Amino acid sequence: MDHAFNFWLGVVVISTIGVLAHFLYEWTNQNKIVGLFAAVNESTWEHIKIALTPTLLWGLYDGFAYGYDPNYFLAKLVSVLSLVILIPIAFYSYRAIIKRAVLFIDICIFYISIVISQLIFYVLVTLPAQPYVVNYLSCLGLFVAFGFYMTLTLKPIKSFLFKDPINGKYGFRAQSKLVKTSTKSKKHKS
Repeated sequence: MDHAFNFWLGVVVISTIGVLAHFLYEWTNQNKIVGLFAAVNESTWEHIKIALTPTLLWGLYDGFAYGYDPNYFLAKLVSVLSLVILIPIAFYSYRAIIKRAVLFIDICIFYISIVISQLIFYVLVTLPAQPYVVNYLSCLGLFVAFGFYMTLTLKPIKSFLFKDPINGKYGFRAQSKLVKTSTKSKKHKS
């Protein structure tokens, strides 16, 4: 198996799907099912989500390619969690230094985080076999992570990670068209 080819293919596929996931909710006229997997606002969580969604989808491919490997679930769990950690740390670190958001840096963080996540996956999958219990717990950890992923999309925590910086709202309610529509309907009721 050519690990280098799969690594770069994964980076390209995950990055491409992630970029599309940034716009997909709007393109589907705010379809709530699509919103579970695509960005619904401009919060940090939604930008983590557009990296997580394609990474989890890529698991369909790498599960076939590496699923037999005794370290597969460990590698997948750590690569997924690395995105959840890397994106906000990098984003808030540079923001603390320069005191503003820079789109170019945000985009670079997205791509670099995906590269690091995939690199972590391929390093861990090529290590000597870890004990069975480690992979069993990692498989359970993936299910828990996916559960949190869905829950936090539907019921975001009132935290800076989930708050849309444009309108100060959370989750689906922060989506700009939805906010405009609900504001208009309130004015008509008055």
